[in-house]
Amino acid sequence: MDNPALSTELGIVVMLCIIAASLWIPYIIGVNKHPQTGVDSFARPPSLEGFPEWVHRAHRAHLNLLEQLLPFAVLVLIVDRVDAYSAVTLWTAIVFFWLRIAHAVGMISGKARMPVRPLLFTVGWLCCLVMAGAAWMG
Repeated sequence: MDNPALSTELGIVVMLCIIAASLWIPYIIGVNKHPQTGVDSFARPPSLEGFPEWVHRAHRAHLNLLEQLLPFAVLVLIVDRVDAYSAVTLWTAIVFFWLRIAHAVGMISGKARMPVRPLLFTVGWLCCLVMAGAAWMG
């Protein structure tokens, strides 16, 4: 069976899946570093209100990546299926990858404030639209 190498677009999806599968770690470190009294975290996750701001931001960074990764990954799979790769899909995937890295780092560190963080998320959404366009035109 022929086993061709991953396209750059699929390789980026693989890397982002690994990051998404690992981005829970900062949140868990924060939750364990700052335990809440009187809360059985196995019965129900504790409210984020009692934690430092960075712990809340780590939780949101994980959710934000999942929110954009799922549609982007499905769109890349469709582009792959219809064989619609182009220079546009290549650069869209590269931009999306670095946007998601900048968003996660900026979110957790607290350095990506208004209007940077929403702009990063919005450009990620635009990348999804570009990839959808490539899928439709493929």
